[in-house]
Amino acid sequence: MEQKTMRIGKVFICGAGSGDPKLITVKALELLKSCDIVLYDRLVSKEIINQIPATSEKIYVGRAVGESTIHQDSTNDLMVKYARKGRNVLRLKGGDPFIFGRGGEEAEYLFQHDIKFEIIPGVTSAIGCAVYAGIPLTHRKFASSVAIVTGHEDKEKNEPIVKWDKLVKAVDTIVIMMGIGQIEEISFNLIKAGLAKETEVAVIENGTTKGQRIVKGSLENIVYEIKKAEIKPPAIIIIGKVVSLQENLAWFNK
Repeated sequence: MEQKTMRIGKVFICGAGSGDPKLITVKALELLKSCDIVLYDRLVSKEIINQIPATSEKIYVGRAVGESTIHQDSTNDLMVKYARKGRNVLRLKGGDPFIFGRGGEEAEYLFQHDIKFEIIPGVTSAIGCAVYAGIPLTHRKFASSVAIVTGHEDKEKNEPIVKWDKLVKAVDTIVIMMGIGQIEEISFNLIKAGLAKETEVAVIENGTTKGQRIVKGSLENIVYEIKKAEIKPPAIIIIGKVVSLQENLAWFNK
């Protein structure tokens, strides 16, 4: 007797954008409304979550900064479990899945378990928040290069991966994600590496949303400015001459 081969589902690793629900791509929105299962992160906006059809199962798999990687293992297992049951799974992440979003790790896991997948880019907060704040990361007069780095490195690493001394000499604009808790150490390392104390810094909290706040200062005083304004994550840090353009180019919430 001929056996029926069970259909294996597919996993879509997808970026939801940087906060403003309208920054989600058309493709991501189509998947949101058609996939059987949605595994979504902490930074995906409520407006986007509310658009998931009642016929789809939504599962929160958000992981806060510093939480155990065991949580990630559980998310990996859920993707494989539902795909093997023949379900199409949307793995929805804030920002872009390949910019500090663990999308690469999840895709590797799916590959190792013979699960088909697609990867859909999103507007990373490194770019989205800068644009909504009125800070061009590159500018013909001020910056020809930009680096996006993490301010919160994996505790399991034997040594820091971000080489601040080399970064200072290599690029004009530095964007730091997940760095608010380490800003004092980061500022110290950048000054030690040769960046002037007067170098301009902008910190954008809840970028691209109605709650967006911007605090500016220099490497020398940005720690004080952050504490005074009580800035909390999620926030990104932008360092470089392009910050000087913010006041004239600010357009959001005006």
